[in-house]
Amino acid sequence: MVRGGRVHYNGAMRVSGLTVIGGGLAGCEAVWQAARRGVSVTLYEMKPAHFSPAHHLPDLAELVCSNSLKSEAPDTAAGLLKAEMRRLDSLVLRAAAEARVPAAEALAVDRERFARTVTAAVEALPGVTVRREEVTALPPDGLVIVATGPLTSDPLAQALRELLGKDYLYFYDAISPIVEADSIAEDVVYRGSRYEDGAGDYLNCPLTERDYESFVAALLGAEKVPLHPFERIPYFEGCLPIEVMAERGRDTLAYGPMRPVGLVDPRTGKEPHAVVQLRQEDAAATLYNIVGFQTKLTWPEQRRVFRMIPGLQEARFARLGSVHRNTYVNAPLLLTPTLQLRRLPRLFIAGQLCGVEGYTESAAMGLLAGINAARLWHGQPPVVPPPTTMLGALLAYLTTPSPRGFQPMNAAFGLLAPLPGRAPRRLRRQQYAARAEQAVESWQAAAGL
Repeated sequence: MVRGGRVHYNGAMRVSGLTVIGGGLAGCEAVWQAARRGVSVTLYEMKPAHFSPAHHLPDLAELVCSNSLKSEAPDTAAGLLKAEMRRLDSLVLRAAAEARVPAAEALAVDRERFARTVTAAVEALPGVTVRREEVTALPPDGLVIVATGPLTSDPLAQALRELLGKDYLYFYDAISPIVEADSIAEDVVYRGSRYEDGAGDYLNCPLTERDYESFVAALLGAEKVPLHPFERIPYFEGCLPIEVMAERGRDTLAYGPMRPVGLVDPRTGKEPHAVVQLRQEDAAATLYNIVGFQTKLTWPEQRRVFRMIPGLQEARFARLGSVHRNTYVNAPLLLTPTLQLRRLPRLFIAGQLCGVEGYTESAAMGLLAGINAARLWHGQPPVVPPPTTMLGALLAYLTTPSPRGFQPMNAAFGLLAPLPGRAPRRLRRQQYAARAEQAVESWQAAAGL
Protein backbone atom coordinates (compact mmCIF):
# COMPACT_ATOMS: atom_id res chain seq x y z
CA MET A 1 0.00 0.00 0.00
CA VAL A 2 1.48 3.35 -1.05
CA ARG A 3 0.13 6.64 0.22
CA GLY A 4 1.43 10.17 0.56
CA GLY A 5 1.11 12.76 3.30
CA ARG A 6 1.68 12.71 7.05
CA VAL A 7 0.56 10.51 9.92
CA HIS A 8 -0.49 12.24 13.13
CA TYR A 9 -1.34 9.76 15.87
CA ASN A 10 -3.74 10.62 18.66
CA GLY A 11 -4.87 8.93 21.84
CA ALA A 12 -8.01 7.51 20.25
CA MET A 13 -6.17 5.59 17.52
CA ARG A 14 -5.26 1.94 18.14
CA VAL A 15 -2.22 0.44 16.45
CA SER A 16 -2.08 -3.31 15.79
CA GLY A 17 0.91 -5.38 14.72
CA LEU A 18 4.46 -4.12 14.49
CA THR A 19 5.12 -0.61 13.25
CA VAL A 20 8.53 0.19 11.77
CA ILE A 21 9.29 3.86 11.19
CA GLY A 22 12.05 4.50 8.67
CA GLY A 23 12.85 2.66 5.44
CA GLY A 24 16.63 2.82 5.57
CA LEU A 25 18.91 -0.17 6.05
CA ALA A 26 17.95 -0.73 9.70
CA GLY A 27 14.22 -0.38 9.10
CA CYS A 28 14.21 -2.71 6.11
CA GLU A 29 16.31 -5.28 7.95
CA ALA A 30 13.90 -5.12 10.91
CA VAL A 31 10.89 -5.63 8.62
CA TRP A 32 12.56 -8.60 6.92
CA GLN A 33 13.43 -10.32 10.19
CA ALA A 34 10.00 -9.77 11.76
CA ALA A 35 7.86 -10.57 8.72
CA ARG A 36 9.72 -13.81 8.01
CA ARG A 37 8.82 -14.85 11.56
CA GLY A 38 5.12 -14.42 10.85
CA VAL A 39 4.59 -10.89 12.18
CA SER A 40 2.22 -8.42 10.51
CA VAL A 41 4.30 -5.28 9.82
CA THR A 42 3.54 -1.75 8.69
CA LEU A 43 6.60 0.12 7.41
CA TYR A 44 6.43 3.90 7.22
CA GLU A 45 8.84 5.68 4.88
CA MET A 46 8.36 9.37 4.12
CA LYS A 47 9.94 9.25 0.63
CA PRO A 48 8.92 10.24 -1.98
CA ALA A 49 6.33 12.50 -0.35
CA HIS A 50 9.14 14.10 1.69
CA PHE A 51 12.90 13.82 1.19
CA SER A 52 15.63 14.52 3.72
CA PRO A 53 18.37 16.90 2.50
CA ALA A 54 20.66 13.94 1.76
CA HIS A 55 18.27 11.57 -0.04
CA HIS A 56 17.22 11.60 -3.70
CA LEU A 57 15.99 8.14 -4.71
CA PRO A 58 12.39 7.03 -4.09
CA ASP A 59 13.48 3.50 -3.16
CA LEU A 60 14.03 2.11 0.32
CA ALA A 61 17.54 1.52 1.74
CA GLU A 62 19.19 4.38 -0.14
CA LEU A 63 22.94 4.62 0.47
CA VAL A 64 24.07 8.22 0.80
CA CYS A 65 27.69 8.80 1.81
CA SER A 66 29.38 5.78 0.19
CA ASN A 67 28.62 2.67 -1.80
CA SER A 68 30.90 0.51 0.39
CA LEU A 69 29.85 -1.66 3.31
CA LYS A 70 33.54 -2.04 4.27
CA SER A 71 35.68 -5.17 4.32
CA GLU A 72 34.51 -8.74 4.03
CA ALA A 73 37.83 -10.18 5.23
CA PRO A 74 37.11 -12.50 8.19
CA ASP A 75 40.01 -11.07 10.21
CA THR A 76 38.48 -7.57 10.21
CA ALA A 77 35.80 -6.30 12.57
CA ALA A 78 33.51 -5.39 9.66
CA GLY A 79 34.02 -8.82 8.10
CA LEU A 80 33.26 -10.60 11.37
CA LEU A 81 30.06 -8.60 11.81
CA LYS A 82 28.93 -9.55 8.29
CA ALA A 83 29.65 -13.23 8.95
CA GLU A 84 27.41 -13.14 12.02
CA MET A 85 24.66 -11.30 10.14
CA ARG A 86 24.71 -13.81 7.29
CA ARG A 87 24.08 -16.60 9.78
CA LEU A 88 20.90 -14.72 10.72
CA ASP A 89 19.85 -14.27 7.07
CA SER A 90 20.45 -10.54 6.67
CA LEU A 91 18.41 -8.93 3.88
CA VAL A 92 20.96 -6.13 3.48
CA LEU A 93 23.77 -8.60 2.82
CA ARG A 94 21.57 -10.64 0.45
CA ALA A 95 20.87 -7.50 -1.58
CA ALA A 96 24.51 -6.41 -1.44
CA ALA A 97 25.59 -9.73 -2.94
CA GLU A 98 23.20 -9.18 -5.86
CA ALA A 99 24.29 -5.57 -6.43
CA ARG A 100 28.00 -6.05 -5.80
CA VAL A 101 30.64 -4.20 -7.83
CA PRO A 102 34.42 -4.92 -7.82
CA ALA A 103 36.20 -3.42 -4.79
CA ALA A 104 38.83 -6.01 -3.72
CA GLU A 105 38.01 -7.20 -0.18
CA ALA A 106 35.45 -4.45 0.38
CA LEU A 107 31.75 -5.10 -0.17
CA ALA A 108 30.78 -2.27 -2.54
CA VAL A 109 27.50 -2.10 -4.42
CA ASP A 110 25.71 -0.38 -7.26
CA ARG A 111 23.63 1.99 -5.13
CA GLU A 112 20.53 2.10 -7.31
CA ARG A 113 20.42 -1.64 -7.91
CA PHE A 114 20.96 -2.28 -4.20
CA ALA A 115 18.06 0.02 -3.23
CA ARG A 116 15.77 -1.51 -5.87
CA THR A 117 16.62 -5.03 -4.67
CA VAL A 118 15.85 -4.23 -1.03
CA THR A 119 12.63 -2.40 -1.97
CA ALA A 120 11.36 -5.30 -4.06
CA ALA A 121 12.18 -7.81 -1.32
CA VAL A 122 10.37 -5.82 1.38
CA GLU A 123 7.29 -5.10 -0.74
CA ALA A 124 7.00 -8.81 -1.64
CA LEU A 125 6.93 -10.00 1.97
CA PRO A 126 3.58 -11.49 3.11
CA GLY A 127 1.89 -9.44 5.82
CA VAL A 128 3.89 -6.27 5.11
CA THR A 129 2.29 -2.94 4.24
CA VAL A 130 4.54 -0.11 3.06
CA ARG A 131 3.07 3.33 3.65
CA ARG A 132 4.81 6.27 1.99
CA GLU A 133 3.92 8.78 4.68
CA GLU A 134 5.86 10.91 7.13
CA VAL A 135 5.27 9.97 10.78
CA THR A 136 5.23 13.04 13.00
CA ALA A 137 4.31 11.38 16.31
CA LEU A 138 4.94 8.04 17.95
CA PRO A 139 2.16 5.42 17.83
CA PRO A 140 0.30 5.32 21.16
CA ASP A 141 0.35 1.52 21.46
CA GLY A 142 1.64 -1.65 19.84
CA LEU A 143 5.20 -2.72 19.14
CA VAL A 144 7.23 0.00 17.43
CA ILE A 145 10.74 0.11 15.97
CA VAL A 146 12.07 3.62 15.31
CA ALA A 147 14.87 3.49 12.74
CA THR A 148 14.75 6.92 11.15
CA GLY A 149 18.49 7.49 11.06
CA PRO A 150 20.75 10.50 11.55
CA LEU A 151 18.48 12.85 9.57
CA THR A 152 15.27 12.12 11.46
CA SER A 153 12.65 14.68 10.46
CA ASP A 154 12.10 17.62 12.79
CA PRO A 155 8.54 16.70 13.90
CA LEU A 156 9.46 13.12 14.83
CA ALA A 157 12.71 14.26 16.47
CA GLN A 158 10.68 16.64 18.60
CA ALA A 159 8.31 13.80 19.55
CA LEU A 160 11.31 11.68 20.58
CA ARG A 161 12.76 14.55 22.54
CA GLU A 162 9.51 15.01 24.45
CA LEU A 163 9.42 11.28 25.25
CA LEU A 164 13.09 10.83 26.15
CA GLY A 165 13.94 14.23 27.62
CA LYS A 166 15.84 17.03 25.92
CA ASP A 167 19.19 15.95 27.39
CA TYR A 168 19.09 12.43 25.92
CA LEU A 169 18.66 13.09 22.19
CA TYR A 170 21.54 14.61 20.23
CA PHE A 171 21.45 16.42 16.92
CA TYR A 172 25.13 17.08 16.25
CA ASP A 173 28.01 14.70 16.59
CA ALA A 174 31.68 15.44 17.39
CA ILE A 175 33.71 12.22 17.49
CA SER A 176 37.37 11.86 18.42
CA PRO A 177 39.48 9.01 17.01
CA ILE A 178 39.97 5.83 19.01
CA VAL A 179 43.22 3.85 18.91
CA GLU A 180 43.87 0.25 19.90
CA ALA A 181 45.81 0.11 23.15
CA ASP A 182 48.44 -2.36 22.03
CA SER A 183 49.44 -0.10 19.14
CA ILE A 184 50.47 2.73 21.50
CA ALA A 185 54.23 3.01 22.16
CA GLU A 186 54.45 2.38 25.91
CA ASP A 187 58.05 3.61 26.09
CA VAL A 188 57.02 7.04 24.74
CA VAL A 189 53.77 7.84 26.59
CA TYR A 190 53.43 8.27 30.33
CA ARG A 191 50.46 7.94 32.66
CA GLY A 192 49.10 10.88 34.65
CA SER A 193 46.12 13.12 35.31
CA ARG A 194 46.36 16.87 35.44
CA TYR A 195 47.70 18.11 38.82
CA GLU A 196 47.21 14.69 40.45
CA ASP A 197 49.83 12.59 42.17
CA GLY A 198 50.10 8.88 41.42
CA ALA A 199 49.56 6.91 38.26
CA GLY A 200 46.59 8.90 36.93
CA ASP A 201 43.90 7.91 34.48
CA TYR A 202 45.28 9.28 31.19
CA LEU A 203 48.06 8.23 28.86
CA ASN A 204 50.01 11.32 27.81
CA CYS A 205 51.90 11.77 24.54
CA PRO A 206 54.61 14.43 25.11
CA LEU A 207 55.56 16.84 22.31
CA THR A 208 58.63 19.02 22.10
CA GLU A 209 58.29 22.49 20.61
CA ARG A 210 59.59 21.12 17.31
CA ASP A 211 57.12 18.19 17.42
CA TYR A 212 54.31 20.63 18.10
CA GLU A 213 55.20 23.02 15.27
CA SER A 214 55.46 20.15 12.78
CA PHE A 215 52.14 18.71 13.93
CA VAL A 216 50.27 22.01 13.66
CA ALA A 217 51.71 22.67 10.20
CA ALA A 218 50.59 19.24 9.01
CA LEU A 219 47.16 19.74 10.55
CA LEU A 220 46.65 23.09 8.81
CA GLY A 221 47.72 21.68 5.44
CA ALA A 222 45.69 18.47 5.61
CA GLU A 223 42.74 17.71 3.33
CA LYS A 224 39.30 18.10 4.88
CA VAL A 225 35.93 16.53 4.15
CA PRO A 226 33.62 19.19 2.68
CA LEU A 227 30.42 19.82 4.60
CA HIS A 228 27.13 18.87 3.01
CA PRO A 229 24.78 21.83 2.55
CA PHE A 230 22.50 20.50 5.29
CA GLU A 231 25.47 20.40 7.71
CA ARG A 232 26.42 24.05 7.31
CA ILE A 233 25.51 25.07 10.83
CA PRO A 234 27.76 26.79 13.36
CA TYR A 235 30.03 24.52 15.39
CA PHE A 236 29.57 24.40 19.15
CA GLU A 237 32.51 26.06 20.88
CA GLY A 238 32.81 23.00 23.12
CA CYS A 239 33.35 20.60 20.19
CA LEU A 240 35.29 22.52 17.56
CA PRO A 241 37.23 20.39 15.06
CA ILE A 242 40.88 20.26 16.03
CA GLU A 243 41.93 21.88 12.74
CA VAL A 244 39.48 24.76 13.25
CA MET A 245 41.08 25.47 16.62
CA ALA A 246 44.52 25.40 14.99
CA GLU A 247 43.39 27.97 12.41
CA ARG A 248 42.82 30.46 15.23
CA GLY A 249 46.56 30.65 15.90
CA ARG A 250 49.55 28.32 16.13
CA ASP A 251 49.55 28.41 19.93
CA THR A 252 45.81 27.78 20.32
CA LEU A 253 46.12 24.02 20.74
CA ALA A 254 48.96 24.37 23.26
CA TYR A 255 46.58 26.45 25.41
CA GLY A 256 43.59 24.20 24.61
CA PRO A 257 43.28 20.42 24.33
CA MET A 258 47.08 20.01 24.11
CA ARG A 259 47.99 22.17 27.09
CA PRO A 260 50.67 20.49 29.23
CA VAL A 261 49.88 22.30 32.49
CA GLY A 262 49.83 19.90 35.43
CA LEU A 263 51.13 16.97 33.39
CA VAL A 264 54.73 16.61 34.50
CA ASP A 265 56.62 13.84 32.72
CA PRO A 266 58.03 11.67 35.55
CA ARG A 267 61.01 10.73 33.39
CA THR A 268 62.18 14.34 33.00
CA GLY A 269 60.53 16.06 35.96
CA LYS A 270 59.25 18.76 33.58
CA GLU A 271 56.13 19.63 31.65
CA PRO A 272 56.45 18.98 27.89
CA HIS A 273 55.83 21.82 25.43
CA ALA A 274 52.47 20.19 24.61
CA VAL A 275 50.61 16.97 25.42
CA VAL A 276 48.04 14.83 23.64
CA GLN A 277 45.97 12.91 26.16
CA LEU A 278 44.50 9.45 25.62
CA ARG A 279 41.51 8.42 27.73
CA GLN A 280 40.48 4.82 28.37
CA GLU A 281 37.37 4.03 26.33
CA ASP A 282 36.36 0.57 27.57
CA ALA A 283 36.47 -1.44 30.78
CA ALA A 284 39.09 -3.83 29.41
CA ALA A 285 41.44 -0.93 28.52
CA THR A 286 41.83 -2.15 24.94
CA LEU A 287 40.74 1.17 23.38
CA TYR A 288 41.84 4.76 24.00
CA ASN A 289 40.15 7.98 22.86
CA ILE A 290 42.32 10.88 21.63
CA VAL A 291 40.84 13.59 23.84
CA GLY A 292 39.51 16.68 22.07
CA PHE A 293 40.51 15.54 18.59
CA GLN A 294 37.16 15.65 16.80
CA THR A 295 37.95 16.50 13.19
CA LYS A 296 36.78 16.98 9.61
CA LEU A 297 40.03 15.68 8.12
CA THR A 298 39.68 12.89 5.57
CA TRP A 299 40.41 9.41 6.89
CA PRO A 300 43.78 9.01 5.10
CA GLU A 301 44.86 12.42 6.41
CA GLN A 302 43.83 11.53 9.96
CA ARG A 303 46.03 8.46 9.84
CA ARG A 304 48.95 10.43 8.43
CA VAL A 305 48.74 13.47 10.69
CA PHE A 306 47.81 11.77 13.97
CA ARG A 307 50.63 9.26 13.57
CA MET A 308 52.98 12.24 13.87
CA ILE A 309 52.07 12.37 17.58
CA PRO A 310 54.85 10.79 19.70
CA GLY A 311 53.65 7.41 20.90
CA LEU A 312 51.15 7.02 18.05
CA GLN A 313 53.58 6.41 15.19
CA GLU A 314 52.24 2.87 14.74
CA ALA A 315 48.69 3.59 15.92
CA ARG A 316 45.87 1.38 14.69
CA PHE A 317 42.58 3.25 14.62
CA ALA A 318 39.45 1.44 15.80
CA ARG A 319 37.44 4.52 14.87
CA LEU A 320 38.39 7.71 13.07
CA GLY A 321 37.14 11.15 13.99
CA SER A 322 34.28 13.16 12.54
CA VAL A 323 32.07 16.16 13.06
CA HIS A 324 28.68 15.90 11.38
CA ARG A 325 24.99 16.36 11.80
CA ASN A 326 23.53 13.33 13.52
CA THR A 327 20.50 12.34 15.54
CA TYR A 328 21.04 9.62 18.14
CA VAL A 329 19.94 8.74 21.64
CA ASN A 330 21.98 8.38 24.82
CA ALA A 331 21.79 4.61 24.56
CA PRO A 332 23.57 3.63 27.82
CA LEU A 333 20.99 5.53 29.86
CA LEU A 334 17.91 4.77 27.78
CA LEU A 335 18.15 1.32 26.16
CA THR A 336 18.25 -2.26 27.36
CA PRO A 337 20.60 -4.75 25.62
CA THR A 338 17.59 -5.80 23.52
CA LEU A 339 17.34 -2.23 22.09
CA GLN A 340 14.09 -1.56 23.98
CA LEU A 341 13.48 1.65 25.86
CA ARG A 342 13.87 0.98 29.58
CA ARG A 343 10.81 3.05 30.43
CA LEU A 344 8.70 1.97 27.43
CA PRO A 345 9.70 -1.58 26.39
CA ARG A 346 7.20 -1.79 23.53
CA LEU A 347 9.38 0.71 21.68
CA PHE A 348 12.72 -0.23 20.09
CA ILE A 349 15.39 2.16 18.80
CA ALA A 350 17.48 0.77 15.94
CA GLY A 351 20.06 1.78 13.35
CA GLN A 352 22.20 4.88 13.66
CA LEU A 353 19.56 6.38 15.91
CA CYS A 354 20.59 3.95 18.67
CA GLY A 355 24.23 5.06 18.51
CA VAL A 356 26.18 3.03 15.97
CA GLU A 357 28.26 4.31 13.06
CA GLY A 358 28.29 2.70 9.63
CA TYR A 359 25.92 1.05 7.18
CA THR A 360 26.57 -2.52 8.31
CA GLU A 361 26.34 -1.66 12.00
CA SER A 362 23.06 0.16 11.37
CA ALA A 363 21.60 -2.83 9.54
CA ALA A 364 22.82 -5.14 12.32
CA MET A 365 20.88 -3.20 14.94
CA GLY A 366 17.77 -3.34 12.76
CA LEU A 367 18.25 -7.08 12.41
CA LEU A 368 18.37 -7.59 16.18
CA ALA A 369 15.44 -5.25 16.82
CA GLY A 370 13.35 -7.11 14.23
CA ILE A 371 14.17 -10.49 15.77
CA ASN A 372 13.28 -9.33 19.28
CA ALA A 373 10.10 -7.54 18.23
CA ALA A 374 8.99 -10.79 16.57
CA ARG A 375 9.78 -12.74 19.72
CA LEU A 376 7.69 -10.36 21.81
CA TRP A 377 4.88 -10.67 19.26
CA HIS A 378 4.90 -14.44 19.77
CA GLY A 379 5.10 -14.18 23.56
CA GLN A 380 8.75 -15.20 23.73
CA PRO A 381 11.47 -13.40 25.69
CA PRO A 382 13.87 -11.22 23.70
CA VAL A 383 17.43 -12.47 23.25
CA VAL A 384 20.90 -10.91 23.35
CA PRO A 385 23.93 -12.28 21.47
CA PRO A 386 26.96 -13.21 23.59
CA PRO A 387 29.50 -10.41 24.17
CA THR A 388 32.15 -12.56 22.47
CA THR A 389 30.32 -11.93 19.17
CA MET A 390 30.59 -8.62 17.32
CA LEU A 391 26.82 -8.23 17.50
CA GLY A 392 26.88 -8.73 21.26
CA ALA A 393 29.92 -6.51 21.74
CA LEU A 394 28.23 -3.62 19.94
CA LEU A 395 25.14 -4.03 22.11
CA ALA A 396 27.30 -4.09 25.24
CA TYR A 397 29.00 -0.86 24.18
CA LEU A 398 25.66 0.80 23.47
CA THR A 399 23.93 -0.20 26.67
CA THR A 400 26.65 -0.23 29.34
CA PRO A 401 26.41 2.97 31.40
CA SER A 402 29.60 5.01 31.33
CA PRO A 403 30.59 8.10 33.31
CA ARG A 404 31.93 9.64 30.11
CA GLY A 405 29.82 11.26 27.43
CA PHE A 406 28.38 8.65 25.06
CA GLN A 407 29.49 8.75 21.43
CA PRO A 408 28.46 6.49 18.53
CA MET A 409 30.74 3.57 17.64
CA ASN A 410 31.39 1.22 14.75
CA ALA A 411 32.43 -2.44 14.91
CA ALA A 412 35.94 -2.86 16.36
CA PHE A 413 37.90 -5.78 17.78
CA GLY A 414 38.62 -3.64 20.83
CA LEU A 415 34.97 -4.01 21.85
CA LEU A 416 35.37 -7.77 22.30
CA ALA A 417 36.44 -9.31 25.60
CA PRO A 418 40.22 -9.81 25.38
CA LEU A 419 41.64 -13.24 24.69
CA PRO A 420 44.16 -14.67 27.17
CA GLY A 421 47.86 -14.55 26.32
CA ARG A 422 49.60 -12.66 23.55
CA ALA A 423 49.75 -13.42 19.85
CA PRO A 424 50.60 -11.58 16.61
CA ARG A 425 47.87 -9.20 15.57
CA ARG A 426 46.62 -11.21 12.57
CA LEU A 427 46.57 -14.48 14.52
CA ARG A 428 44.79 -12.80 17.43
CA ARG A 429 42.07 -11.50 15.10
CA GLN A 430 41.65 -14.95 13.61
CA GLN A 431 41.22 -16.27 17.15
CA TYR A 432 38.59 -13.61 17.88
CA ALA A 433 36.74 -14.60 14.70
CA ALA A 434 36.86 -18.32 15.55
CA ARG A 435 35.58 -17.68 19.06
CA ALA A 436 32.78 -15.46 17.75
CA GLU A 437 31.73 -18.01 15.13
CA GLN A 438 31.40 -20.70 17.78
CA ALA A 439 29.55 -18.36 20.15
CA VAL A 440 27.02 -17.12 17.60
CA GLU A 441 26.36 -20.67 16.40
CA SER A 442 25.65 -21.89 19.94
CA TRP A 443 23.52 -18.85 20.72
CA GLN A 444 21.53 -19.21 17.50
CA ALA A 445 20.79 -22.86 18.25
CA ALA A 446 19.83 -22.20 21.87
CA ALA A 447 17.50 -19.33 20.92
CA GLY A 448 15.91 -21.24 18.06
CA LEU A 449 16.97 -18.68 15.46
